[in-house]
Order: sequence, then structure tokens, then C-alpha cells
Amino acid sequence: MSNLSRRKFIFTAASAAVGTTILHACGSSQTSQTSTPAPTVESVLAPEDAPETNVVKLGFIALTDSAPLIVAKEKGFFDKYGMTGAEILKQASWPVTRDNIELGSAGGGIDGAHILTPMPYLMTLGTITNSGPVPMYILARLNTNGQGISVSNEYKDLNVTVDSSPLKDVFAQAKAGGKDIKCAMTFPGGTHDLWMRYWLAAGGIDPNNDVSVIPVPPPQMVANMKVSNMEAFCVGEPWNAQLINQDVGYSALVTGELWKDHPEKALGLRQDWVDANPKAAKSVLMAVLEAQQWCQDPANVDEMCEIVSQDKWFRVPVADIVERSKGNIDYGDGRVVTDFPEKMKFWADNASFPYKSHDLWFLTEDIRWGYIPASTDTTALVDQVNRADLWREAAIALGVPEAEIPSTDSRGVETFFDGVTFDPENPQAYLDSLQIKAIKA
Repeated sequence: MSNLSRRKFIFTAASAAVGTTILHACGSSQTSQTSTPAPTVESVLAPEDAPETNVVKLGFIALTDSAPLIVAKEKGFFDKYGMTGAEILKQASWPVTRDNIELGSAGGGIDGAHILTPMPYLMTLGTITNSGPVPMYILARLNTNGQGISVSNEYKDLNVTVDSSPLKDVFAQAKAGGKDIKCAMTFPGGTHDLWMRYWLAAGGIDPNNDVSVIPVPPPQMVANMKVSNMEAFCVGEPWNAQLINQDVGYSALVTGELWKDHPEKALGLRQDWVDANPKAAKSVLMAVLEAQQWCQDPANVDEMCEIVSQDKWFRVPVADIVERSKGNIDYGDGRVVTDFPEKMKFWADNASFPYKSHDLWFLTEDIRWGYIPASTDTTALVDQVNRADLWREAAIALGVPEAEIPSTDSRGVETFFDGVTFDPENPQAYLDSLQIKAIKA
């Protein structure tokens, strides 16, 4: 199995990113976002609950699902729970996020991040790191839903939606003519990679043989589509909406259509930081959970979008963020949906709770595509990385109603848009049922 090291993650799209806004200065991999002080907020913690340290460095990518971290900083929730030195640091890409977590704050990096859910597992295994395993914890899910798969306007007449099969013959003909058919995602083995692969495979397109699935940083997706460097991409918002607002492509689907209320980003921290600072970790969790509740409130959506759109955070027009945050989806091909029920959720329907059954699906898909060995003890790995227990402790301390605290770590059997089901009690049966995969049956 190949190791997805930094050397192997050189972006094929980098040379084609004409006009792309580079999110970090030369020689710098992260930018501090603490220039505007948060409101002065008194800590509500009792002295015996005070965190071991008031400093934590957390990374984020310019995606709407990072909003809870940004809001926790801007609205003073970190201060409220004693983390007055919390820093939220912009990362240029998921590989940069990985590298800075690997360094840790003691080495000039970060302690954790808004992160693609599979990455803490791949880092714990050491399959994507540069110096061996970096044990991680997942403390919370940051959101469900809210991603999109968008396609170049070149294919608009095919009316591609949740069914990718109209692209099968067109892609095959183009490939036979010598064209490299590129479908972009954000990180190998990450959520966007798995959504893209599932969608293609469900339509009979083998992502390992019929197309090239390439990694591109989220903020570079639209620029690359503009110069015809890809046929399709999967990424979080606001980049799908921006593509449409710039009339470069259209959304075939939003990912809640693939899998209702699917898990997406996570709050991941280094295991050693959490183990050394359990009270601080609880304070971070309480701040983020309260921020998720705030972001979920419809009355706050406009303000949330105004906050994250600022130059110091996303540097993106509010118009590229706000409508999809409200569930108003303009697909760019004539389809318009208002108040879409599977819009991005931060708290509703247990969006924040890190179900272990969901992490098990991600690992099963990473086995499907050859990112981790089939022999991996996925159940033991999930128990090691997923700290649903810490989430519950923080939720109870926060005063979350008992009805909003899941009593089980499994959401049960999941059903996808194509009728395929995943039973977390029998992942092998799911894997065996799939026709297109990298591993042998």
C-alpha cells in the first residue's frame, strides 16, 4: 500500500491555478486570526474546573463548516470557558493542516483543527504522516451535510444530477481520445474523496481507472475549473456556490442527497495534548458546542455568514455563503430548491455528536479504495480515536438537555441514495456488496 506522504501529495492542479488567491504568505503555512479581540467575557467555570492551560492552537480551512471555531472565537465562547488564549489559524490546504498538527504547537504547528473526519484516523495509523503515527482524538463532529459535487458547464446538456451515469460514455470517449479526465477532491481518503468516488462508482464509473481523481485545495477549485483543469469537483461551501455565481459550472448535487444527514468535518486534536490537558480539552469542547448551537439558530445565520466572510477568515463575498447556509440551493442548471431539509447542520438532529458508526463507514470506504489495509481492526481503531465520551461530558457540563445527548454510539443502519445500506454491525457485508472497488473481493 502506498504511503500518502507530502512528497506524493504535490498538487497536479497547482500549475493551473491561474488567478487563484493564495491564502498564505510565502514561507508561511498558517496565519493567526487573533487581530480583532473577541468580546470581553467572564469565565463561568468554577476554580476547580479551570483549564490546565488557556492556550490552544486550532487550524481551519476556508469552508463554511469551520464556522463553529470562528464563531467560538469571535463571540467569546472560548473566553467563557477559560480558553482566553485560543488561536484559530488559517491553513492553506489539508496537507498543511496535517503537517502543522504533526509538528504540534510545541514545534511551531497546531494542536488540532477543523478537519476531514478520516484524517485523524489516517494520522493515527501513520499512513499520511511524514514521521510515523501521530495519535489523534475526534472530540466532536462539526457538521453534517453541506458539501457539493459540481460539474463543468461543458456537461450541462447532460443534465447530470445525483446519477452520474450520463457522464460514463462521454468520459470514456474523451479518454479514448487522449484526454485526462480529472475529478477533483480535497485530500486522498478524506470525505470529499469518498463522496466523489461513491457518486462515480454508483453510476458505473470506476474512479481508479476511468478518471483521474486529483487533490486540489478547496479555495483553488473554482480557479482550476475556470481554466478547464477538471471536469468535476467535490468540496464544501462556499466554493460550489461561488462556481455558480461566476457561471463556470453547476452543482450536480449537494451531498445530503447522497446520504441524508451524513457526517462531515470533525474537531480533531492531538491525543497527547488532550491527555495532558483534559480540563482544557473539555473547555474547548464546551466552547465549540455552544458555538454550534449558536450557528444552528436561524436567527444567527446572516451574522454567521458576515463573520466568516471577512478578509481575515474566508475573504469571500457573503453572497457566496449565505443562501446555501439557509438551505436555498441554486444548482446553476435551472433547478432551485428553498429550505432544503438536508442543508448544513451544526447542531440539529445530533449533528455535533461523533457517532462511532459513522467513523466505521469512513474506514470501511478507505479500505474499499485501498487507503488502509483490509486487515485493519477498524472497531478497535474507532474506539481509540473517537472520544464520544468526552463529548457527552462536555454536553452535560454545558447543560444540554438529556434528549439532545445520544445514549448510543451508533446511529444504526444507514441507507444511501442508490439503495445500498451500511450496517455498522457488519461492515464486511457492505464492502462485499459493492461492485466497484480497489480491493479484490
